[in-house]
Amino acid sequence: MTSRWVRPGLGLSLGLAALALVQSSSGAMVHASSAQLATVPPRAAQPQRRLQQARSPIYLANRVDELGRAFKGRVGIAVESVDENWSTDWNGNELNPQQSVSKLWVAITALDAVDKGRVRLEDEVTLSRSDLTLFHQPIAAKIMGGGTTMSLGDLMFQALTKSDNTCNDKLMRSVGGPEAVRSMLEAKSIGGVRFYNGERSLQSRIAGLTWSPSYSIGNAFYEARNALPMSVRQAAFNRYVEDPYDGASANGIVHALARLKRGELLSPGSTARLLRIMSQTSTGKNRLKGGLKPGWSLSHKTGTGQVLGSVQAGYNDIGILTAPDGRSYSVSVMIKKTSTPLETRMTLMNNVVRSVINQHEMRYSAGITL
Repeated sequence: MTSRWVRPGLGLSLGLAALALVQSSSGAMVHASSAQLATVPPRAAQPQRRLQQARSPIYLANRVDELGRAFKGRVGIAVESVDENWSTDWNGNELNPQQSVSKLWVAITALDAVDKGRVRLEDEVTLSRSDLTLFHQPIAAKIMGGGTTMSLGDLMFQALTKSDNTCNDKLMRSVGGPEAVRSMLEAKSIGGVRFYNGERSLQSRIAGLTWSPSYSIGNAFYEARNALPMSVRQAAFNRYVEDPYDGASANGIVHALARLKRGELLSPGSTARLLRIMSQTSTGKNRLKGGLKPGWSLSHKTGTGQVLGSVQAGYNDIGILTAPDGRSYSVSVMIKKTSTPLETRMTLMNNVVRSVINQHEMRYSAGITL
């Protein structure tokens, strides 16, 4: 069921005219300790909405409903107009696994620290084997070769554009750790978003393990995970899906992204830098980005979670979509749980973007206001 701020009325003739313009597209076993279980951040508050919301476009509202209802899995979809103050969603308030989408909050925390003079992006840190995480970490080759030194700006670039887990966790620790990220979310009133304790802790707990530095080398993590009884793995996986430690709602994300684009979260320079970096994201080339038309641009961040059996917990893409005329929309597709083929998931994301573009063109090219 869709929750929406305001739904407009629309005459039948105008609705038919609008629809006529639309082209439908179609290791050792290590269990999580009680101390670790006590570190779950509190449930994220719902995002605060601005007053005097504009009416959401009926075509886009109905299309988002249609896409969400037809998808075989649990998904949250939300779109917010950066410029016109309306929003529409499907299942927009449920918390979904963020996975690497949460790297956005680390980057905002770092840039906020820059804006406040606490750090400089030129500040350098040295990465050693103790900094290694798991899963996707392209920087690991340099670290295993004897360590490497990088600036905070380079760490942020690699974390956002390549989704490097080690670069992200090092950046997070360099600007105050998970507590600093959670403090930033609270200070800036970013609701509907949780942040956990970094990739190492998060991924281990999802698997039913407690982090060990040995997991960062070779296949040690996979071997430890595979050694667990399936009942333990399934229970840990299901617990995460139902109450994700890094959960975020689609509505919370699009509202934060719209505020970012409007310059409400960071200084103008930091805002421009972050959006420019996100426009160079190399992951998820056929997720939201696959629905773009010539002249449109996207600054985005993907997130991809663990798989157990045929089920994946977290398959996401979120970003700011900008039209050739400069108007922008924040978009979030957060797939909480699904067994559908990757192509089906990417088609859903493509179609959400195409629907936003269709709505924009009806409004501004064809002269139809809804």
